[in-house]
Amino acid sequence: MTDSPQEKTETGCCPRFNPEPWDEKEITWDNKLFAKDHVTSFFHIPLNFGGVMKRIMGKIDEAKAAPSPNDFILLSDEKSLWGADIYIAIKKEVPGAVMKEISGTFLTKVFEGPYGSMKKWMDEMQKYVESENREIKKLYFYYTTCPKCAKHYGKNYVVLVAKV
Repeated sequence: MTDSPQEKTETGCCPRFNPEPWDEKEITWDNKLFAKDHVTSFFHIPLNFGGVMKRIMGKIDEAKAAPSPNDFILLSDEKSLWGADIYIAIKKEVPGAVMKEISGTFLTKVFEGPYGSMKKWMDEMQKYVESENREIKKLYFYYTTCPKCAKHYGKNYVVLVAKV
């Protein structure tokens, strides 16, 4: 038995997501530490996400670097139709993993529903950022739960995280 934060959740996987701290907020990160990996996609549909998550979470758990369930963040940088870089927040360096520090000011907005709504959400995020007199420099997607846990919880929340 490990001390993985996922073992402390009701599903044994993803923690239940509370959207309130993330909806229409401004956050600042100063060298926030993430473990980075890459997912192969076909027209933005991930093909090996489960395997990548098992591999990287195994390294994170082994290093005892996993954050508490409430501090878990998984960002996706949808770099192309064929792949995405994923970033998992960690509390310390993980041997054998690529480390990435992310800094900056970010505006966040929570959306709920099927992934097919992503284009609509991106348009809404653009309008929100513009309403704050800001400009998107980089856009990340924070997938708050896996599809299995989203079904269990009855909600599929996605947070758009815009570096401004």
